[in-house]
Order: sequence, then C-alpha cells, then structure tokens
Amino acid sequence: MKLEYMTGFGNDFQTEALPNALPEGRNSPQKCAYGLYAEQLSGSPFTAPRSINERSWLYRIRPSVKHTGKYIKTEYPFWKTAPNINVNSFPLGQYRWDPFPLPKNETGFIDGIRTITTSGDVNTHAGMAASIYAFNKSIDNIIFTNADAEMLFVPEKESILLFTEMGKMFVSPGEIAVLPRGMMVKVSCEKPSRGYICENYGAKFTLPDRGPIGANCLANPRDFKTPVASFEDIDKKHISIIKWCGSFYKTELDHSPLDVVAWHGNYIPYCYNLKYFSPVGAISFDHPDPSIYTVLTAPTETDGTANVDLVIFPERWAVAENTFRPPWYHRNIMSEFMGLVYGQYDAKPEGFVPGGISLHNMMLPHGPDAEAFEKASNAELEPVKITNTLAFMFETKYPQHLTKFASEAKELQDDYIECWSDIKKNFTGKI
Repeated sequence: MKLEYMTGFGNDFQTEALPNALPEGRNSPQKCAYGLYAEQLSGSPFTAPRSINERSWLYRIRPSVKHTGKYIKTEYPFWKTAPNINVNSFPLGQYRWDPFPLPKNETGFIDGIRTITTSGDVNTHAGMAASIYAFNKSIDNIIFTNADAEMLFVPEKESILLFTEMGKMFVSPGEIAVLPRGMMVKVSCEKPSRGYICENYGAKFTLPDRGPIGANCLANPRDFKTPVASFEDIDKKHISIIKWCGSFYKTELDHSPLDVVAWHGNYIPYCYNLKYFSPVGAISFDHPDPSIYTVLTAPTETDGTANVDLVIFPERWAVAENTFRPPWYHRNIMSEFMGLVYGQYDAKPEGFVPGGISLHNMMLPHGPDAEAFEKASNAELEPVKITNTLAFMFETKYPQHLTKFASEAKELQDDYIECWSDIKKNFTGKI
C-alpha cells in the first residue's frame, strides 16, 4: 500500500487533507475553517521545558469528547498490565516459546492480544509490557485508545494498517511503528497477521545519544516517517475502547472519531524501516556491547538506564580478529525480552524461530548454545556477512513477570535449558 509521509524525528509537522484547513499564525481561532473544532492533544505537562514539551493541535469534524453514552467497563482477559505480580507459582528461569498460532476463528486486533510479560507499575508511569498480537479480521467500527502507554509495533507475519487520528501508516515485517499514549487508532489487516507489541509506560521513546560514534549511523532522524492528515466523515455507529490503568472501558459514538482534517505539532505517530539502521561494530578485535544496536530508548531518571530499549540484531558484517563473534555468555542487570522477525539468530540457530520469544530476566545467565559455541570457537575468522536475519530485544531495567497465559502456554519450550547441557569442560590446566 502506497501512502504519503513526512520525514524526520522529533520535528514539528503540519499537514492538511483539505486546503486552508489549518489556521495561519494561531492555534485556536474564533471560528475554524470548514466548521472544524480545534482540539489540543498534550503529551507532556504544559510547563515542561521546550526541549521535551510535546503537543499537537488537531482540527476535527467533532471534538473527541462527543460520545453517546457513559464508559462501561469491559474485559480483555489476555491483555495484562503491570503490576501483575505473583499471578502464578511458575519457577524462575530462562524461557523460550515457539510461535503462537494465528487464530482459526474470526478475531479482531484487540481480541488477538496475548501479554507475555509485565514490569513496573502503570500507575507510576514506570515499566513496560510485552505482548504478541495475532488477528485475521479488520473491524471497521472499533477504535482503540491506550491511555496507559506508548505502543511500539513490530510486525512479524504480514502487514498491518494503523489508521490513527493523524493519518495512516502501513507497516510490514522489517518495519516498526510507534503510537503516542492516548492516540486513537483503528488496526486492520489484509491477511492474517502476527507480531509483537511493547507498551512503554514511562518516558516516551527517543533516539539514543551516539556519544563517541558522533553525528551519523545507527538510526538517522531523516528515515523516520510521520503520516499526513487523513480523515473519515462517517455518520454511523462506532465503538470506542480505551485502556486505562490496566482496565478496559467502552462507549458508543454515532460517528467515526478519526475525523481530523488537519493538524500541526510534535506529539505524533511515526514508523521506521529497520533496513535503514546503520550498525557499527568492531573492525579489529573483541565483541562490542549490544547497546550499539539500540534503535530507540525510553530513558529514566538514571542516565544510561532505560525504561525500555528497542535493540535489533540486523544483517551486518563480522570481521573481528581472534574474537568469539556471537554474543558472549553474560548476566545482566537489565531484563531481556527477545523476538525474531525473520531468519536465524546466530547465538541460537536451533529452537528460536521467527515469531518465537525468549526471556532472560535480570541476573539470570544466558548466552550461546553448545552448538553455536563450538562452531564460533573453531571457525576460520574470515570476514563474514551475516544475512537474512532480524532479531530484536525489548530491554528494561525492571524485572519482567510472566503472565499466567505465558506460563501455561503449550508453546513454552520445556527443554529450553537443555540447549546449554552439552557445553563441555575444556579446562586443561595448561596454556
């Protein structure tokens, strides 16, 4: 699907679907063009410093406050929110799941969410949740709003269309999309679709500082895309569903709320093609930290410690001399939720497949399986192009707690720990 976008990260944008719909030189004129209503959407407190102050002005057919009934609580039992602690007696460990199946019955996007882990506390705007989505039906009259979190979409199987208040984004495997907290969206698919979602309860995603890397490489701002204004003028029943502090509420509308004819501002949805990520690495020896593969980071009050990092492991050259090239064995103060979009992951070539998941919580040891260790330890170290692979990680400073669904799923691999059982003692006592 060919859509129009504006480019850049963290920019102020303006766009209109009808000529002269945006007021000039002001935000809230006495009367807006076309009989529109002006409405501000604030993503930060009014008094936040200019560098982090976020808001957009929307010019819509009806203000979003117009709905026909009260909010009624509804249930989506498989979509969980932190704190979600001690919901099962599952033991601590390293875990891995096979891909979850696509639904056999007609299933819309919200019904197709299954949360795997939660961390932190949504009530204090700290932590995250990691879920999978799998759905096969587009429901044209259901609009969803997540008041709890910024939402990061990572499609794995087939493309999805995100029709937001501020325009449309068509996102395919190998791409990501981010919706700001509180953004209305209708999610649809052309074919049965599956992927991953990270709900970021904390400070919004931004680009990581590059430090000594300098001005270029990693994710460059010019490659991020924001949709242009697109609207529906539909006068028929819609259902608005909002997620708020872990509960779900619905109300009826007599129209589509995706009726923003024009907008300007910097509180925006955006998407990004991961093939434009320019990785950097060792060109002499040793294996650099995986932080060099950070695409987006949601910071905390502690410098360099993320509420969530999005880290990817893309196609790249490996050239380091006298170096064990796959990820090393390690224990980490951060917790790692990992998925595979396509191809094969070099640290675990068996058992971790596209659509699968692994979870290595804080301070639990992990690393290459026995086969990967032996192969890498004895390989001839010529330059090698690592191709046909895209793995990613949601990494957080908080412990990630399993949901009851995840701990009981038949896709959970009971034998995952055995991938390290064949690691041999090589110690000889001699150099």
